[in-house]
Parts: sequence; C-alpha cells; structure tokens
Amino acid sequence: MRFRKLELVAVLMFAVVIMPPEVTATRWTVGANQGWTTNVNYTVWAKDKHFYNGDWLFFVYDRNQMNVLEVNETNYESCNSDSPLHNWTTGAGRDVVPLNVTRKYYFVSGKGFCYGGMKVAVNVENLPPPPSASPVKTSSDSTTSSSYRGHIVVPVVFAIAAVWDSFLRLY
Repeated sequence: MRFRKLELVAVLMFAVVIMPPEVTATRWTVGANQGWTTNVNYTVWAKDKHFYNGDWLFFVYDRNQMNVLEVNETNYESCNSDSPLHNWTTGAGRDVVPLNVTRKYYFVSGKGFCYGGMKVAVNVENLPPPPSASPVKTSSDSTTSSSYRGHIVVPVVFAIAAVWDSFLRLY
C-alpha cells in the first residue's frame, strides 16, 4: 500500500514537471450579463475587447424569438438577413460560435431585431507572440552550475514525494 502511494505521488509530480504551459481560449458571452437581446449597443460591448483565433462567442437569447446569423459586411450594414453565410441558431437559445479564422466576423439577429441593434462585428486576430526573454549574462561559473541543474531535479522530486508520503501516513 505504501509503495502505491509513493508511486502515485511520483507520477503526479512527474506530470506537473513536464506539463506544457496552458494556452486558453476565451469564451465571450455576447452582451455580457444582458445577453443577445434588444436595446444593447454591441458595438460598445465589443469595442475594447481583443478577440483571438481560438476564442468563442457565446450567444444567450430568447430561442422563441431571436436567432444568430453570420452575414457579410454589406448585409450587416443594411440588416439584411435573407442570405446568411451561416445560421448558428441551434434552437436552444444558447449558441456557441468558434472564432477559428483570423478575419472580421459579422453577426445579426433576423426577424427585424437587427434594426433594434441586435448586430455585432468582431475582428479576430492571431495571438500576440510571448514577450521575449532578455539575454542572460553568463560567466565561467554559470556553465558549471547549469550542468548540475539536471542532476538536482530528479532527487528533489523524489524528496518531495517522500515527504508527501510521510505526511499521508501521519493522517
């Protein structure tokens, strides 16, 4: 039993050490707490936001009255919903649109609601590159210490695992 706990702790510690950095997409609820409805200025809502490739738009609305249609810029400006590029309406009133292409997206609600302001345009960009690290000054001593770093990680992981195992046995 004790060996299994130690084995589990060692596996978990190894997973944490080799875990890749997390890259997350943002799920934007269109209109925030008001949702996809009339009398909301979606241009103001989208103005200060940065939409990146891989993000999602989440439309929450009254499924019996409204819909979510992707249109081109001309149909967006004129509130023409007769020939949408894509109808994202699923019938549940909770529709998710993946923003997986870097471009400008235009969404309207048909049935006349676009004229009441139910339209939003978002510009999707690629993620900015991570900040570059400043160069590290090296000295003759740093090459010696860097060669020992790899030899220290494994014993440290096992030491932590042993301490954790002792902690688990106490409780």
